[in-house]
Amino acid sequence: MKNRIVIVLTVTLLSFLSCSSSDNDTNEPNTPTDLSISGEKFGADANNPNGDGSGVVDFTITATNATSYRVLINNETLELTNNTFSYTFTENGTQDYPVIVSAYNSAGFSSTTYSITVYVSNELQLVWSDEFDTNGTPNASNWGYDLSDGPWPDNNELQSYTNNEENVIVEDGMLKITAKADGTGYTSARLKSHNLQAFTYGKIEVRAKLPASQGTWPAIWMLGSNFSTVGWPNCGEMDIMEQTGWDKNSVLGTFHWQDSSSDTYAHYGESTSAPSSTSDFHLYTLEWTPETINVMYDDVTYVTLTNSSDLPFNADFFIILNVAMGGNLGGDVDPDFTQDTMEIDYVRVYQ
Repeated sequence: MKNRIVIVLTVTLLSFLSCSSSDNDTNEPNTPTDLSISGEKFGADANNPNGDGSGVVDFTITATNATSYRVLINNETLELTNNTFSYTFTENGTQDYPVIVSAYNSAGFSSTTYSITVYVSNELQLVWSDEFDTNGTPNASNWGYDLSDGPWPDNNELQSYTNNEENVIVEDGMLKITAKADGTGYTSARLKSHNLQAFTYGKIEVRAKLPASQGTWPAIWMLGSNFSTVGWPNCGEMDIMEQTGWDKNSVLGTFHWQDSSSDTYAHYGESTSAPSSTSDFHLYTLEWTPETINVMYDDVTYVTLTNSSDLPFNADFFIILNVAMGGNLGGDVDPDFTQDTMEIDYVRVYQ
């Protein structure tokens, strides 16, 4: 947890609008006294005295004989019966905010005013990444595997999934997922961050180069973390990148879910031109908020879904990286296929 610094704010007496007849200059007997306040800026430390950019401040009001409070903050009025509250400032940059607080009881009220300085940044912060800088097996704190003894049962796929080094390895600063022909079929790898790393909202960014061979079906995608309890498509699926086995000059971004009103499967997606996706590295990005979800190729949006509380895209999702062979989107495999690789430079999550 980030460090917090509690700033005790010096109070000065000030009249605050009220239907009561008393103020702090002439306190009546038994009206609230000893009014003070402290503000705890989230993420504040010696290097960031005005907070971490989130704009979140936890306030505590103290007063003797107070039963309720009224707070005028950032042109909003809060009516409180508790003496603590949290407020999120949203104006970008470092700003001074005046705050007026009144403490009430049946005999009257007392008021105070003060100023607090808060830093707000609208820029997303890197919260997790795998840069694939350590050679060998992928980081077990980030990735597990889907494994199969034979062809993967979904989508008519032809490959079996392994965790063998010939199918998945980190080397030269890259994660390499290699699909191979083994004489009787195909092997490949499918990595997942399920039960290890999961996220709600933010920007998920993957820099990757895709396999060029006919019949390969690479994918960078996400599933709802409740997959094992509610199943698919109720958990929701967000495909950040898929490429068919027959068109290596475009990529797809797609959403899948169970429509709550009709209780039927629903999906929406689009494709975009990606002529050098198999020869060069490109950025595949998901920008995800409670209001909208965008799929992007090299920072250009080509799919937008309007998010809502009726959709499953408002909870934790985990990341999946895989190369399938054949099947619904892989199609016919080149009869001379031997092996091909999806290389991933990094996976980064910003919030």
